[in-house]
Amino acid sequence: MPSPRVLPVSGSANTAGAGRVLGIDPGSRVTGFGVLESDARGVSYVEHGSVRLADGGLCDRLGAIYTKLGAVIDRCRPDVVVIEKVFMARNAQSALVLGQARGAAVVAAVDRGVAVVEYSALEVKQAVVGRGRADKRQVQHMVRALLGLTKAPAADAADALACAICHAHHVAGAVRFERGLAPGGTPR
Repeated sequence: MPSPRVLPVSGSANTAGAGRVLGIDPGSRVTGFGVLESDARGVSYVEHGSVRLADGGLCDRLGAIYTKLGAVIDRCRPDVVVIEKVFMARNAQSALVLGQARGAAVVAAVDRGVAVVEYSALEVKQAVVGRGRADKRQVQHMVRALLGLTKAPAADAADALACAICHAHHVAGAVRFERGLAPGGTPR
């Protein structure tokens, strides 16, 4: 699996490690977020939600994404923000708008000194469902099961939590590799 791309932030204490992880699923109408705590014992759920944007011009919606995610970052104090890499959709206009929403989310993190890590949608789905071509319902189901939630989160929040789970698993795997441990924590 390729290494994630880390967008470094000067002065950031933790540019790619786990700890408190904020996953973001950006959208121009609804942006999902999910927060996990990750340590040597595994991941634990903190919270999730959605930023629903009012009708209006794109610039107003982008400003709302920046402001509202900034408030989530200020409240949750993540060590790292995780977001999916940009992909080219069939509709170029939709891809451009999504890229701008994603940019507003990234700037909200970087402006607060929080590192941003990117994974492809394929990597996120592979980490959570076990196959990269999983559909949204499968992602929702596995996020609920992995985090022990009583019900599946909405699709946008589930995607955000899936990004956070992907990063936690990636970091845990890297730590095991550095320590020379097999997946179960036993020496190789």
